[in-house]
Amino acid sequence: MNALLSVRDLSVAFTQNGKESLAVDRISFDIAQGETVALVGESGSGKSVTALSILKLLPYPPASHPSGQILFNGEDLLDKDETDLRRVRGNDITMIFQEPMTSLNPLHPIEKQISEVLKLHQGMGDKAARQRTLALLEEVGIREPEKRMNAYPHQLSGGQRQRVMIAMALANKPKLLIADEPTTALDVTVQAQILKLLAELKAAQGMSMLFITHDLGIVRKIADRVCVMTGGKIVETGPTKQIFDNPQHEYTKHLLAAEPKGNPPSADLSAEPVMRGENLKVWFPIKQGFLRKTVDYVKAVDGIDVTIRAGQTLGVVGESGSGKTTLGLALSRMISSEGVIRFGTRDINQYSFKQMRPLRRELQIVFQDPYGSLSPRMSVTDIIAEGLQVHEPKLSVGERDARVVAALKEVNLDPENRFRYPHEFSGGQRQRIAIARAMVLNPRFVMLDEPTSALDMSVQAQVVDLLRSLQQKHNLAYLFISHDLKVVKALANDVLVMRNGKAVEYGPSEEIFARPKSDYTKALMAAAFRIETAEQGAVSE
Repeated sequence: MNALLSVRDLSVAFTQNGKESLAVDRISFDIAQGETVALVGESGSGKSVTALSILKLLPYPPASHPSGQILFNGEDLLDKDETDLRRVRGNDITMIFQEPMTSLNPLHPIEKQISEVLKLHQGMGDKAARQRTLALLEEVGIREPEKRMNAYPHQLSGGQRQRVMIAMALANKPKLLIADEPTTALDVTVQAQILKLLAELKAAQGMSMLFITHDLGIVRKIADRVCVMTGGKIVETGPTKQIFDNPQHEYTKHLLAAEPKGNPPSADLSAEPVMRGENLKVWFPIKQGFLRKTVDYVKAVDGIDVTIRAGQTLGVVGESGSGKTTLGLALSRMISSEGVIRFGTRDINQYSFKQMRPLRRELQIVFQDPYGSLSPRMSVTDIIAEGLQVHEPKLSVGERDARVVAALKEVNLDPENRFRYPHEFSGGQRQRIAIARAMVLNPRFVMLDEPTSALDMSVQAQVVDLLRSLQQKHNLAYLFISHDLKVVKALANDVLVMRNGKAVEYGPSEEIFARPKSDYTKALMAAAFRIETAEQGAVSE
């Protein structure tokens, strides 16, 4: 079978301050017509740089290609000028990026963004472009597409935004689709829907696909062949079944073994309750009309009861929009709510900002995106010491620095690097810095909001081990919010399954994972653990 795309001896270098470093080092692979090839590896392995090179989307300079060819239908794309490449981009080869919110223009409605592709490449008029846009939205499974045509990206869910990106990518019926981590930021059920959609569209259109991911569970489901990358090199390639059943390279074996393991600490019902929520409600008013009268409410959290004990973890799972983060913010008193919130023996739900301030050191939060939650203008030592300056102002400079050093050592980071800035660290290291910032204040309760979702599998496993060891050492109570049930299973004693602001199931982790009662929970489990069941279709956006 002739190759549609043939990458030959490709190298990618970046020059900075007169020094050249290789990001991709003499790699070769082929993609045949109608074939899906997965490019897998951890962050920094060169996957995305390879994908961007195919369409020459890297910044030139500082990027360059010391060697190689990228042959598409026998023509070398690296030799083409910008005018020729524009005919290929968005037409013969298209790309779906990891985060649709940053890929879609926030200033334009969905119809305009999709129709622009059609008008540019096919010269369609307004009426024809609108009809084709409507058909594309139906094709990718957007419900009530007529109503969604005028929606802006922020008005859509993560899964809907990714479907819009797929519609844009498929608008001109490309021969090759490059999908760069297209499901990483999505809930497991939405992820399963997107993978199914891509497979169906690929089969219907006879399209080839280059699928880039660090999630090997996805690879097993979608790819015909696999190329494993690390350090800019392809270290192993072969049919998917062969790679999974009989991996040859040590790095491939490491990737296959890298997922959160171990068990949470044993449930202890005699442990002190640190945080309790009783009949918690967070309702956001919907206002309409000239006088902005309240006509209804968005019931983000609707009558939830939870108890989190010292040394224990409550895992909160559910799809985007189910109310998980809103519940965490309410318990942490970051947003207003109705009901009772007991922190220790105190009912803190009516506390003022001034009354809450002394308690903030005991109630800490670790966010999903460490790059977004760490100030790029502050050094690591300033980031971690900031809470100490607020809550322990009497500490001397030396004492404060000693606490920062101890916190960094506790999260297994070299204190010698504390004067560097967040952009100088990897994603996993940045998350460790965020954890150190929370732990330096010796909290009793920590809300962890999707702290591993943006990380590679092996780094996820390391962070889970770190969180487990810190919990045991300091007897911490965790509220762990996640859509990744594998991580929840490794950490949580109890699990709360949420949907549309309500508790679907709540109980011991072992019981919910072994014997889920509701169809919704069964569908979550099926999607998370790649089980094909009838209930998988029970969950929709």
